[in-house]
Amino acid sequence: MKFRLARHTTDLNKIQGFYQAILGLDLLSSFNNHNGYDGIFLGKHNASWHLEFTISREEPNHITDEDDFLVFYVSSEEQKTIRKKCQDSNIPILKAKNPYWNQNGIVISDPDNYRIIIAI
Repeated sequence: MKFRLARHTTDLNKIQGFYQAILGLDLLSSFNNHNGYDGIFLGKHNASWHLEFTISREEPNHITDEDDFLVFYVSSEEQKTIRKKCQDSNIPILKAKNPYWNQNGIVISDPDNYRIIIAI
């Protein structure tokens, strides 16, 4: 089984920059004007998952709450590196509503204000 999370956005460049520079994801592929959509695939080469972000003439209508996250499990060294990248880029570390995540990870938001947890 493979997994893809697909999400519409307003700015592919910001999203791509964030996920590559902060989380270290790779640009796996991209497409232009596919039935009115442009998009990118981000992830890790040879992984069984990836993230797809698209743009079109229609604006996204995102509704999230404080318990909606993408959770990435990393080594403690990777977590330290990501925390440093966040500090260097003025990306705030947030508090999760669920205390478990505050004890077991760091919480940040991507450019679309979707929350991400970097857990060990």
